[in-house]
Amino acid sequence: MSNLALALPARDEQVRELQERIRQLQPTRLDTRALPTHPAIARLLPGGALREGATYSVDRSLTLLMLLLAGPSAAGTWCGVVGVPEFGIEAAAGFGVDLERLVLVPDPGDQWLAATAAIADAMGVIVTRPPRQASEASVARLAARLRKRGATLLVLGSWPQSEAMLSITESTWTGIGSGHGHLDAREATVTVTSRAGGRPRSTRIRLSGTAAQPGPAARSGSMLPT
Repeated sequence: MSNLALALPARDEQVRELQERIRQLQPTRLDTRALPTHPAIARLLPGGALREGATYSVDRSLTLLMLLLAGPSAAGTWCGVVGVPEFGIEAAAGFGVDLERLVLVPDPGDQWLAATAAIADAMGVIVTRPPRQASEASVARLAARLRKRGATLLVLGSWPQSEAMLSITESTWTGIGSGHGHLDAREATVTVTSRAGGRPRSTRIRLSGTAAQPGPAARSGSMLPT
């Protein structure tokens, strides 16, 4: 095998990384606005923040979901949560979610997609957990509605048109001594996988009590290895 053939995979990886960096520096659409986003997570996302009219997937974690809701909610955005009955309002308030601007639809049943679309007409950020896979036509109609209204969709689970998948890939607690004590802090590694491809990007966040702070790696501006 020639040296040129050996060099091709490395070159292709460099091209993908460059494309991802360019995508990080520009919004998905020129006319979309950024939403307030936790700074440690923002620099992992395409466009450098959550964007109006876009969709993002969150892998199972309600903690990460509440962290994403906190910025827009504290800035005055109305938020709706559809089909997540275990969503805890006390925990959400601890992260900074304004409960006076929060609407819950715990059990929409078979009408989950209609409820999600209806809430998108009135609220800036919508959370939904699909009980089953939606049709391509339904996904396309909802995407068009989100763009028209400038609403952002956070889906618990995978979604065909997500800009990125966010997940907690590692989590540790502190506070317990030799068999006794209280849990008082949590550190989590948040990983973002972009639809554009390239390597997943990660950062460490410290969750002290219910408030979220950048962990040591996030403060220094460095990313933990994935």
